[in-house]
Amino acid sequence: MRKTLAWAVCVCGLIVIAVGLGVLIPRPLFSASATDGGPAPADPGVRTVLVLSSQIHTDIAFPADPDVIERFGFMADDRLDPAWPGVGHVIAGWGGRSFYIETPTWADLRPGPLFSALTVDGSVMHISLSGSIDMSHPQVFAIALDPSAFDRLLDAVLGSFALDADGAPSVIPGAQYGPNDLFYEANGWFNALAGCNVWTGRMLREAGLTTGWWTPLPGLLTASLALHNEPVGAFVQVPGDR
Repeated sequence: MRKTLAWAVCVCGLIVIAVGLGVLIPRPLFSASATDGGPAPADPGVRTVLVLSSQIHTDIAFPADPDVIERFGFMADDRLDPAWPGVGHVIAGWGGRSFYIETPTWADLRPGPLFSALTVDGSVMHISLSGSIDMSHPQVFAIALDPSAFDRLLDAVLGSFALDADGAPSVIPGAQYGPNDLFYEANGWFNALAGCNVWTGRMLREAGLTTGWWTPLPGLLTASLALHNEPVGAFVQVPGDR
């Protein structure tokens, strides 16, 4: 019994150390200082993206500006048009196919999707449309990007879609939570150690941000963003064009 308890304590200790180091160690390890000419939020060239957090998941929200609407225009063919009046943001997230599609709320949790999430599963992109988003909400993390960084982030997110034979994102029929969202086939494999929040971190690094080395939970990702990047008021900013 004592050996079992000691083993459990050691395992818990290792997990805590891994999580702590995952936040504290920056990725990339060597990057330009965030004070080297990064844009201030008042700069008219700045584009603002939002990281939206739940208890276990993060999404990236893009402003529904003309270029974003054009890049996500393929959704109109699937009866969800980002150009609709009142759309303020296009929200993108990546996750495990079974768990993401079949578990819209905790009340829908079932053993099969949970097992897939804890082992290996295919992946999907979840795209939804929303109106305005309150940037002062505690689960909203605002990031100021220069135009080049914004474009790199947008390219990286769109590059996560798996394309069909015609080179277009492939919608998953019947897979949606409500009238304002859709699921699409995605690139990559999902597991709990390299899940949705790790994907979000990888996307943000494409834009020039620094994250923690391993951030499997939303709070770990946003804590590392605040730790390793230069804050500007309610925003985090990245260096100018690299």
